[in-house]
Amino acid sequence: MDINWLGHSCFRIKGSQATIITDPFSPDLGYSLGKPAARIVTISHQHPGHSYGQGVGDEPKIIAGPGEYEISDVLIVGLATFHDQERGKKRGKNTVYLIEVDEVAICHLGDLGHVLVTEDVEELGNVDVLMVPVGGVSTINAQMAAEVVRQLEPKIVIPMHYKTEALKRELEPVDRFLKEMGVKEVTSRPKLAITKSTLPLSTQVVLLDY
Repeated sequence: MDINWLGHSCFRIKGSQATIITDPFSPDLGYSLGKPAARIVTISHQHPGHSYGQGVGDEPKIIAGPGEYEISDVLIVGLATFHDQERGKKRGKNTVYLIEVDEVAICHLGDLGHVLVTEDVEELGNVDVLMVPVGGVSTINAQMAAEVVRQLEPKIVIPMHYKTEALKRELEPVDRFLKEMGVKEVTSRPKLAITKSTLPLSTQVVLLDY
């Protein structure tokens, strides 16, 4: 499968059976979404920077909350979490998605606002690819993101939701997360192409171009 980062928390996951778009954003965020085609769209919470379903072509099936879903041989489990450390009192709820594509388990944390509880870690189980917000302000920060990585022990970590030149919102840059992870040098790439057999043995951080 191929994974492209379209900016913010939005990825295009292209598997053998279907294409999934996560957290599509509205144009005023600063990034250019275009109008990518997809069979499935996942939305972590109802904020314009994460729920712009009309920006995706091909009339996709939109998933916007906890539950179990199976579409085009893609199994998706949505877990209820919170957008802050006060059980949603400040920013409301958030859905974490576990997406199984071509026998690879991808976890998209959305705008997670807290480290995971034990029950969430157990329910998510084996995570191969983790898409984690690292920019703080309205989500977990670099230090908490590194803690979530330690909780889930994925094979590949893709940071998202951080400050870039395109973004019109104030978030922390990705450098702080890389430092927390002990990563000194990492070169961003246009896309990540992986299969179950090519997953690394130990956790690797992958930076993607938007």
